[in-house]
Amino acid sequence: MRVVVTGGAGYVGGFAAERLLELGHEVTVFDNLWRGHAAGVPKGADFIEVDLRDAEGVMRAVRKAAPEAVMHFAAATLVGESMGHPRSYFGVNVVGTHNLIFAMVEAGCSKFVFSSTAAVYGVPERIPILEDDPKKPINPYGQSKWIVEQMLPWHAEAYGLNYACMRYFNVAGGASHRGEDHDPETHLVPILLEAAAGKRDEFTIFGEDYNTFDGTNIRDYVEVHDLVEAHVLALDKLDKPLGAFNLGTKTGFSVKQVLEAARNLTDQPIPARVGPRRAGDPPVLVADSTRARTELGWNPVRSDLETMLNGAWEWLQNNPNGYRK
Repeated sequence: MRVVVTGGAGYVGGFAAERLLELGHEVTVFDNLWRGHAAGVPKGADFIEVDLRDAEGVMRAVRKAAPEAVMHFAAATLVGESMGHPRSYFGVNVVGTHNLIFAMVEAGCSKFVFSSTAAVYGVPERIPILEDDPKKPINPYGQSKWIVEQMLPWHAEAYGLNYACMRYFNVAGGASHRGEDHDPETHLVPILLEAAAGKRDEFTIFGEDYNTFDGTNIRDYVEVHDLVEAHVLALDKLDKPLGAFNLGTKTGFSVKQVLEAARNLTDQPIPARVGPRRAGDPPVLVADSTRARTELGWNPVRSDLETMLNGAWEWLQNNPNGYRK
């Protein structure tokens, strides 16, 4: 198929575009390079620089690419930043996605895979979390993604849009040629490994007074190749609306557990200090991913802590400056 990958110059979107090319699809990447990297666009993919908030620009880009399907990764994704800049998050994530879907409908494209988030649940009422559990976002990032999810069934009913919402928990891992390169970097694994490599003086634990076994946040981690595979499986089944899927492993790791695993992998002490909690951070997020496993046939075989850390460490060692030469 002809597939548009928005955010394909970024972390997950870049891996997704690369995988689609491996499977023989024609790929066009949409990205405004705000936090993506031109060097991150996979070879073999066409590239159109466009900001999704530009409705006319999006319409032109979709007409040019003429996609049969869209995988939508482009978004503003930082919880803390969203608390201080909600206007930007609703602009990028809600208005931008609306512009994209509008252009898709006008172009007759009916297959849509949406990158959503576990942040739609807020502080969950039970663990592990099921897809039908209450949606009570506690930050603008999660709220913006939930608004989009609520838009999609109406578009399915009115315009025949077939969609899947992929609710991420935490993503980690990499490869020798591709990995995380964010500015600012807020993800736990790359920050830990940058501290191990001497690129940071220390690692900060944001709160150790949560109601968990060691006082630190617990998160469900999925290796990036496994995550992308779920999107590919969903794409193959989009002959009808599929709804939402949790992408997790049913196993959570605390911040301190990941810290110790990184120390063991890198054989570095990784100095750590305890800082205050971050606003909008739930104590535990762990997924029940039964639906993705049974309905999509998804099996996250790479999502053990050692494999994820090894991939991210390989990327950092081979690319100490990220995509910047």
